[in-house]
Amino acid sequence: MQPTIIGVRFTRIGKIYHFDSSAFPNLNVGERVIVDTSRGKHLGEVVTVLQETPPVPEGGWKSVERRATPRDLLLQQSWQSKQTEAMINCRARAAELHLDGVKVIAAEYNYDGSRLAFLFSSETEEKVDLKSLKKDMQDLYPNTHIEMRQIGPRDVAKLLGGMGACGLETRCCSKFLTDFSPISIKMAKEQGISLTPEEITGMCGRLRCCLIYEYEQYVEARKQLPKRNKRVVTPKGEGKVVDVLPMTNKVVVAIETEERSQWFTFDRDEIQPWDELEALRRKSEAPCDRHEGGGCTCGKASNRKQ
Repeated sequence: MQPTIIGVRFTRIGKIYHFDSSAFPNLNVGERVIVDTSRGKHLGEVVTVLQETPPVPEGGWKSVERRATPRDLLLQQSWQSKQTEAMINCRARAAELHLDGVKVIAAEYNYDGSRLAFLFSSETEEKVDLKSLKKDMQDLYPNTHIEMRQIGPRDVAKLLGGMGACGLETRCCSKFLTDFSPISIKMAKEQGISLTPEEITGMCGRLRCCLIYEYEQYVEARKQLPKRNKRVVTPKGEGKVVDVLPMTNKVVVAIETEERSQWFTFDRDEIQPWDELEALRRKSEAPCDRHEGGGCTCGKASNRKQ
Protein backbone atom coordinates (compact mmCIF):
# COMPACT_ATOMS: atom_id res chain seq x y z
CA MET A 1 0.00 0.00 0.00
CA GLN A 2 1.36 3.40 -1.03
CA PRO A 3 1.82 5.88 1.85
CA THR A 4 -0.04 9.19 1.88
CA ILE A 5 2.56 11.97 1.62
CA ILE A 6 1.86 15.57 2.60
CA GLY A 7 3.93 18.75 2.39
CA VAL A 8 4.39 20.69 5.63
CA ARG A 9 5.78 24.17 6.15
CA PHE A 10 7.02 25.43 9.53
CA THR A 11 7.39 29.13 8.71
CA ARG A 12 5.35 31.44 6.48
CA ILE A 13 7.82 31.44 3.55
CA GLY A 14 9.74 28.35 4.57
CA LYS A 15 10.85 25.25 2.72
CA ILE A 16 8.28 22.47 2.29
CA TYR A 17 9.10 19.13 3.93
CA HIS A 18 7.36 15.84 3.17
CA PHE A 19 5.88 13.50 5.77
CA ASP A 20 3.94 10.25 5.82
CA SER A 21 0.36 10.93 6.95
CA SER A 22 -1.01 7.42 6.37
CA ALA A 23 -2.23 7.33 9.98
CA PHE A 24 -4.29 10.47 9.25
CA PRO A 25 -5.63 9.98 5.69
CA ASN A 26 -8.15 12.82 5.82
CA LEU A 27 -5.76 15.72 6.46
CA ASN A 28 -6.55 18.83 4.43
CA VAL A 29 -4.49 21.80 3.30
CA GLY A 30 -4.46 24.44 6.02
CA GLU A 31 -4.59 22.06 8.95
CA ARG A 32 -1.88 22.15 11.61
CA VAL A 33 -0.02 18.98 12.57
CA ILE A 34 2.67 17.79 14.95
CA VAL A 35 5.42 15.99 13.05
CA ASP A 36 8.58 14.11 13.96
CA THR A 37 11.70 15.73 12.46
CA SER A 38 15.45 15.25 12.75
CA ARG A 39 15.37 18.16 15.22
CA GLY A 40 12.56 16.82 17.40
CA LYS A 41 8.81 17.37 17.27
CA HIS A 42 7.55 20.53 15.58
CA LEU A 43 4.23 22.11 14.67
CA GLY A 44 3.64 22.90 11.02
CA GLU A 45 0.94 23.68 8.48
CA VAL A 46 -0.18 21.30 5.74
CA VAL A 47 0.33 23.14 2.45
CA THR A 48 -0.05 20.31 -0.06
CA VAL A 49 -1.25 16.72 -0.37
CA LEU A 50 0.79 14.86 -2.99
CA GLN A 51 -1.16 12.84 -5.55
CA GLU A 52 1.89 10.74 -6.47
CA THR A 53 4.38 9.32 -4.00
CA PRO A 54 7.89 10.73 -4.55
CA PRO A 55 11.03 8.58 -4.18
CA VAL A 56 11.65 7.44 -0.60
CA PRO A 57 14.35 9.60 1.03
CA GLU A 58 17.38 8.13 2.74
CA GLY A 59 16.28 6.83 6.13
CA GLY A 60 12.62 6.58 5.09
CA TRP A 61 9.68 8.90 5.66
CA LYS A 62 9.21 10.82 8.88
CA SER A 63 5.64 10.54 10.11
CA VAL A 64 2.83 12.79 11.27
CA GLU A 65 2.39 12.30 15.01
CA ARG A 66 -1.07 13.84 15.33
CA ARG A 67 -3.27 16.79 14.54
CA ALA A 68 -2.41 19.95 16.46
CA THR A 69 -4.89 20.89 19.19
CA PRO A 70 -5.96 24.40 20.25
CA ARG A 71 -3.69 23.92 23.28
CA ASP A 72 -0.71 23.27 20.97
CA LEU A 73 -1.41 26.48 19.06
CA LEU A 74 -1.61 28.50 22.29
CA LEU A 75 1.62 26.92 23.50
CA GLN A 76 3.33 27.89 20.26
CA GLN A 77 2.20 31.51 20.55
CA SER A 78 3.37 31.64 24.16
CA TRP A 79 6.85 30.35 23.41
CA GLN A 80 7.21 32.50 20.28
CA SER A 81 6.62 35.58 22.43
CA LYS A 82 9.77 34.68 24.41
CA GLN A 83 12.05 34.34 21.38
CA THR A 84 13.19 37.97 21.29
CA GLU A 85 14.24 37.86 24.95
CA ALA A 86 16.22 34.67 24.33
CA MET A 87 17.96 36.23 21.33
CA ILE A 88 18.95 39.33 23.37
CA ASN A 89 20.35 37.14 26.17
CA CYS A 90 22.39 35.14 23.66
CA ARG A 91 23.73 38.27 21.97
CA ALA A 92 24.75 39.73 25.31
CA ARG A 93 26.62 36.58 26.33
CA ALA A 94 28.33 36.35 22.90
CA ALA A 95 29.59 39.92 23.39
CA GLU A 96 30.94 39.04 26.86
CA LEU A 97 32.80 36.08 25.36
CA HIS A 98 34.28 38.39 22.70
CA LEU A 99 33.06 36.21 19.84
CA ASP A 100 34.14 38.63 17.11
CA GLY A 101 32.56 38.05 13.72
CA VAL A 102 29.63 36.08 15.17
CA LYS A 103 26.17 37.63 15.04
CA VAL A 104 23.14 36.02 16.64
CA ILE A 105 20.32 36.62 14.18
CA ALA A 106 17.30 34.99 15.83
CA ALA A 107 16.08 32.52 18.42
CA GLU A 108 13.43 29.91 17.61
CA TYR A 109 11.46 27.80 20.08
CA ASN A 110 9.56 24.75 18.94
CA TYR A 111 5.85 24.65 19.73
CA ASP A 112 6.12 23.32 23.32
CA GLY A 113 9.34 25.05 24.37
CA SER A 114 11.31 21.82 24.68
CA ARG A 115 13.87 22.96 22.06
CA LEU A 116 15.49 26.35 21.46
CA ALA A 117 17.63 27.05 18.39
CA PHE A 118 19.87 30.11 18.13
CA LEU A 119 20.51 31.10 14.51
CA PHE A 120 23.82 32.86 13.93
CA SER A 121 25.99 34.04 11.05
CA SER A 122 29.75 34.36 10.80
CA GLU A 123 32.00 36.69 8.83
CA THR A 124 34.25 33.74 7.94
CA GLU A 125 33.27 30.53 6.21
CA GLU A 126 35.28 28.48 8.70
CA LYS A 127 33.47 26.52 11.37
CA VAL A 128 32.99 28.56 14.55
CA ASP A 129 33.49 27.05 17.99
CA LEU A 130 30.53 28.09 20.13
CA LYS A 131 30.76 25.42 22.84
CA SER A 132 31.13 28.00 25.61
CA LEU A 133 28.17 30.02 24.35
CA LYS A 134 26.03 26.91 24.00
CA LYS A 135 26.92 25.77 27.53
CA ASP A 136 26.04 29.18 28.97
CA MET A 137 22.69 29.17 27.17
CA GLN A 138 22.02 25.64 28.42
CA ASP A 139 22.70 26.82 31.98
CA LEU A 140 20.34 29.77 31.43
CA TYR A 141 17.59 27.53 29.98
CA PRO A 142 18.14 24.22 31.85
CA ASN A 143 14.87 22.56 30.85
CA THR A 144 15.31 23.24 27.12
CA HIS A 145 17.48 21.50 24.53
CA ILE A 146 19.78 24.18 23.07
CA GLU A 147 20.99 24.17 19.47
CA MET A 148 23.39 26.58 17.76
CA ARG A 149 22.64 26.70 14.01
CA GLN A 150 24.78 28.62 11.52
CA ILE A 151 23.01 30.16 8.52
CA GLY A 152 24.29 31.83 5.36
CA PRO A 153 23.99 35.46 4.18
CA ARG A 154 20.88 34.74 2.08
CA ASP A 155 19.11 33.13 5.03
CA VAL A 156 20.02 36.16 7.14
CA ALA A 157 18.47 38.51 4.58
CA LYS A 158 15.37 36.30 4.41
CA LEU A 159 14.90 36.41 8.19
CA LEU A 160 15.53 40.15 8.55
CA GLY A 161 13.38 41.14 5.56
CA GLY A 162 13.28 44.73 4.38
CA MET A 163 13.59 46.46 1.01
CA GLY A 164 15.31 44.75 -1.88
CA ALA A 165 18.30 46.16 -3.76
CA CYS A 166 15.99 46.74 -6.74
CA GLY A 167 13.66 48.96 -4.69
CA LEU A 168 10.86 46.47 -3.99
CA GLU A 169 9.38 47.01 -0.54
CA THR A 170 9.84 43.33 0.35
CA ARG A 171 12.77 41.22 -0.77
CA CYS A 172 11.97 38.21 -2.96
CA CYS A 173 13.48 35.85 -0.38
CA SER A 174 11.15 37.19 2.32
CA LYS A 175 8.12 37.33 0.03
CA PHE A 176 7.90 34.08 -1.92
CA LEU A 177 11.22 32.24 -2.35
CA THR A 178 11.26 28.97 -0.41
CA ASP A 179 14.60 27.70 -1.76
CA PHE A 180 17.80 29.38 -2.92
CA SER A 181 19.02 28.36 -6.37
CA PRO A 182 22.70 28.47 -7.40
CA ILE A 183 23.43 31.80 -9.14
CA SER A 184 26.42 32.53 -11.40
CA ILE A 185 27.94 35.49 -13.24
CA LYS A 186 27.16 33.67 -16.49
CA MET A 187 23.44 34.29 -15.89
CA ALA A 188 24.01 38.04 -15.84
CA LYS A 189 26.19 37.91 -18.96
CA GLU A 190 23.62 35.87 -20.87
CA GLN A 191 20.94 38.50 -20.17
CA GLY A 192 23.16 41.45 -21.04
CA ILE A 193 23.10 42.82 -17.49
CA SER A 194 25.89 45.13 -16.35
CA LEU A 195 28.44 43.28 -14.22
CA THR A 196 29.04 46.17 -11.84
CA PRO A 197 28.51 45.02 -8.22
CA GLU A 198 25.67 47.50 -7.66
CA GLU A 199 23.69 45.97 -10.52
CA ILE A 200 24.00 42.27 -9.67
CA THR A 201 24.48 42.17 -5.88
CA GLY A 202 21.59 41.82 -3.45
CA MET A 203 21.27 43.14 0.11
CA CYS A 204 22.80 39.88 1.34
CA GLY A 205 26.05 40.65 -0.47
CA ARG A 206 25.57 37.73 -2.84
CA LEU A 207 24.44 37.62 -6.48
CA ARG A 208 20.78 38.54 -6.77
CA CYS A 209 18.33 35.64 -6.79
CA CYS A 210 16.37 37.30 -9.61
CA LEU A 211 19.22 36.65 -12.07
CA ILE A 212 17.81 33.15 -12.54
CA TYR A 213 14.19 34.19 -13.15
CA GLU A 214 14.46 34.67 -16.94
CA TYR A 215 17.81 32.98 -17.54
CA GLU A 216 16.42 29.87 -19.27
CA GLN A 217 14.18 31.96 -21.54
CA TYR A 218 17.18 34.08 -22.59
CA VAL A 219 19.30 30.98 -23.30
CA GLU A 220 16.53 29.41 -25.40
CA ALA A 221 15.82 32.64 -27.27
CA ARG A 222 19.50 33.24 -28.07
CA LYS A 223 19.73 29.83 -29.74
CA GLN A 224 17.39 31.13 -32.45
CA LEU A 225 19.23 34.41 -32.99
CA PRO A 226 22.64 35.22 -34.54
CA LYS A 227 25.43 36.32 -32.22
CA ARG A 228 26.88 39.81 -32.11
CA ASN A 229 29.32 40.73 -34.92
CA LYS A 230 27.76 38.07 -37.13
CA ARG A 231 27.18 39.21 -40.73
CA VAL A 232 23.61 38.87 -41.93
CA VAL A 233 21.51 39.74 -44.96
CA THR A 234 18.47 41.95 -44.31
CA PRO A 235 15.75 43.55 -46.43
CA LYS A 236 17.88 46.73 -46.37
CA GLY A 237 21.08 44.99 -47.37
CA GLU A 238 24.04 43.25 -45.82
CA GLY A 239 25.13 44.25 -42.32
CA LYS A 240 26.62 43.25 -38.96
CA VAL A 241 24.69 42.35 -35.81
CA VAL A 242 25.48 44.89 -33.09
CA ASP A 243 22.89 43.88 -30.50
CA VAL A 244 20.52 41.00 -29.73
CA LEU A 245 17.08 41.41 -28.14
CA PRO A 246 16.17 37.84 -27.07
CA MET A 247 12.87 38.59 -25.35
CA THR A 248 11.44 40.27 -28.46
CA ASN A 249 13.12 37.89 -30.93
CA LYS A 250 14.80 40.82 -32.70
CA VAL A 251 18.33 41.89 -33.61
CA VAL A 252 19.89 45.29 -34.24
CA VAL A 253 21.96 45.40 -37.43
CA ALA A 254 24.46 48.04 -38.53
CA ILE A 255 24.31 48.60 -42.30
CA GLU A 256 27.05 50.59 -44.03
CA THR A 257 25.88 53.12 -46.62
CA GLU A 258 27.82 55.56 -48.76
CA GLU A 259 27.22 58.35 -46.26
CA ARG A 260 27.31 56.63 -42.87
CA SER A 261 26.52 53.53 -40.84
CA GLN A 262 22.85 53.14 -39.89
CA TRP A 263 21.30 50.83 -37.29
CA PHE A 264 18.05 48.99 -37.96
CA THR A 265 16.00 46.53 -35.90
CA PHE A 266 14.74 43.39 -37.62
CA ASP A 267 12.64 40.39 -36.61
CA ARG A 268 14.35 37.02 -36.69
CA ASP A 269 12.35 35.99 -39.77
CA GLU A 270 13.60 39.03 -41.72
CA ILE A 271 17.28 38.15 -41.66
CA GLN A 272 19.47 35.37 -43.01
CA PRO A 273 23.05 34.41 -42.11
CA TRP A 274 25.48 35.85 -44.64
CA ASP A 275 27.86 32.87 -44.50
CA GLU A 276 25.11 30.38 -45.32
CA LEU A 277 23.92 32.43 -48.28
CA GLU A 278 27.52 32.84 -49.45
CA ALA A 279 28.06 29.08 -49.25
CA LEU A 280 24.92 28.48 -51.31
CA ARG A 281 26.04 31.05 -53.88
CA ARG A 282 29.44 29.42 -54.30
CA LYS A 283 27.87 26.02 -54.59
CA SER A 284 25.52 27.20 -57.31
CA GLU A 285 28.45 28.63 -59.29
CA ALA A 286 30.60 25.51 -59.01
CA PRO A 287 30.68 23.13 -62.08
CA CYS A 288 28.82 19.85 -61.90
CA ASP A 289 31.06 16.79 -61.47
CA ARG A 290 28.63 14.61 -63.39
CA HIS A 291 28.45 16.84 -66.44
CA GLU A 292 31.25 15.05 -68.32
CA GLY A 293 29.51 11.72 -67.93
CA GLY A 294 26.54 12.97 -69.90
CA GLY A 295 22.88 13.02 -68.99
CA CYS A 296 23.24 16.02 -66.66
CA THR A 297 20.76 18.88 -67.10
CA CYS A 298 22.14 21.24 -64.45
CA GLY A 299 23.16 23.82 -67.04
CA LYS A 300 26.68 24.32 -65.64
CA ALA A 301 28.64 23.28 -68.71
CA SER A 302 29.56 26.89 -69.34
CA ASN A 303 31.30 27.02 -65.96
CA ARG A 304 33.86 24.34 -66.94
CA LYS A 305 37.25 25.26 -68.25
CA GLN A 306 37.76 24.00 -71.75
